[in-house]
Amino acid sequence: MGLVASVVMPAALYWRRSRPVPSAVAVYAAALLHFAAGAPLVVADVLIFVALYSVTVYGPVWAGRLALGSALFGSLLLAAWLAGSSGPGLAGGELRNLSFSFEDLVFIAVIGALLGVVCLFVWAMGLVRRSRLAHTETLAERAARLEIERDQQAQIATAAERSRIAREMHDIVAHSLSVVIAQADGGRYAAAADPEAATRALTTISETGRAALADMRKILGVLRAPGTDDQPETTTPQPIDADLDALVDQVRSSGLDVSLVRVGQARSLPPGLGLTVYRICQEALTNVLKHGGPSASATVMLQWAPQRISIQVDDTGRGAAATSDGAGHGLLGMRERVAMFAGTFDAGAKPGGGYRVRAEIPLPGGQPTGVPFGSDAAPLAPASWPQPQQNGTP
Repeated sequence: MGLVASVVMPAALYWRRSRPVPSAVAVYAAALLHFAAGAPLVVADVLIFVALYSVTVYGPVWAGRLALGSALFGSLLLAAWLAGSSGPGLAGGELRNLSFSFEDLVFIAVIGALLGVVCLFVWAMGLVRRSRLAHTETLAERAARLEIERDQQAQIATAAERSRIAREMHDIVAHSLSVVIAQADGGRYAAAADPEAATRALTTISETGRAALADMRKILGVLRAPGTDDQPETTTPQPIDADLDALVDQVRSSGLDVSLVRVGQARSLPPGLGLTVYRICQEALTNVLKHGGPSASATVMLQWAPQRISIQVDDTGRGAAATSDGAGHGLLGMRERVAMFAGTFDAGAKPGGGYRVRAEIPLPGGQPTGVPFGSDAAPLAPASWPQPQQNGTP
């Protein structure tokens, strides 16, 4: 039986990592069987400590504790056999009797304690190894999670940058082409009766085209990898609210009767907000040029308050009767720009005719006054910009 156990125990250890519990059960069962069959101790019994270590490291917690208890119980059995054997040999001795003297009990306690210490040491080493493996798995999982989050942040940043560039390109191209189309149509009809008017229209088209080309180069320049050419990189300031006069003059020169009204004490806006104000006015005036009709006029009103800034563009065009192909993204772009600063946006036809675009954006650092700003707007108290929120459709 000892020979069989010497073969079964090493073979069972082959699955000590993939199936630690069945492997330990096989080793312990083989040791108990050869002990009960009259071969209390064989060389292969050393593998009991290997099985205890393996099941503690790779098996469940309860299996490790049960294996430790079984190993301690086996240590007491072996100590009792050593104390009750008739000779000094460790294999094949005969038990004197089933009663033990005081010296035998002391011998059992000492031998059992020594073997128990070895079992506890092996079990503790297994716990340390198990803790290290768990720590390593935690670090690997954290690294994988951080890598996934990094990729997601990169995708979000890329999508946000693409959206920003798309908004800028739409505003520039749509506005410039609207001015060019309006001037081209006007110049074509005025060419026969007033050649000078046609010349002025062509001049406006040329200037607008050059300005649009410069803006396009500026936007596309951020997409070009640095160092791709020998030209030094130059930067041009983005338009802000202070450039609305030039915008109004440009639109007025294209034939649209437009006026600019400022209410309240103007002050410097944070980075990005001035560009948002400019783009909203630019897109609203572009829509008037495209859909307002030949006799339309527009009014741009910029209202300042301690708590917020309000932009309102009214026109006397076709309003609800205006036709659209549904392919434009102007209103969506304006809504997104306002949502970035946690503002409110509303656009739609007026009951008496015409169209209105209105946006209100809270300003950081404003002191609440408790007085409504405008006829239908509730007071805001923007000590700092909150997180952007999705506004409802007008």
